[in-house]
Amino acid sequence: MNYLLQFDEYLFQVINGEWHNNFLDFVMPWWRDKKFWIPAYIAGMGYLVWKYKLRSIFFILSIAMTIAVSDTLSSKVIKKTVKRPRPCRNEVLAQDLNLLVHCGGGYSFTSSHATNHFALAVFIITLFGGMRKRWKYLLIIWAGSIAFGQVYVGVHYPIDVIAGGLLGTAVGWLMAKFMTTNKLTRKFLFGNSAISV
Repeated sequence: MNYLLQFDEYLFQVINGEWHNNFLDFVMPWWRDKKFWIPAYIAGMGYLVWKYKLRSIFFILSIAMTIAVSDTLSSKVIKKTVKRPRPCRNEVLAQDLNLLVHCGGGYSFTSSHATNHFALAVFIITLFGGMRKRWKYLLIIWAGSIAFGQVYVGVHYPIDVIAGGLLGTAVGWLMAKFMTTNKLTRKFLFGNSAISV
């Protein structure tokens, strides 16, 4: 375990230190900020309303429920159980830390940003099984880049975002499978036909 944590800190220093450049220094604080994506979320909801009309309400509610489950598990259960301090509160790392955003007062493991974004991406991919492959890849890359950004800006260790990504993937997949196999939710969401985007 000590070796794993040491390697985690080393990898953090590589990403947060050696990989820094002016372009990512400018982009990542915005990219990993959930407020930055509000227009995209609104556009996505608008698309659902346009395509699925009244049924879009159930899609939006199921997405909100998925995020609520993933965030609760990460922020309220795992973080408060593990209680790992953030790297920006590590006195040893602080000497060479490139902190590009506010450190935050919560714990580090798991990254809720990574958990929630992977939950959202995998939920959409699994629910809309007929979506084009390129959209599936883009959603995973999008979630992964936000997770990477948490390490780059100095507020999470790599293991935090990897574990968060795995947790979010599990939550997103399980929630989508529940929605597609439960007769009641399937009727609300799908009606009598399959869905695709």
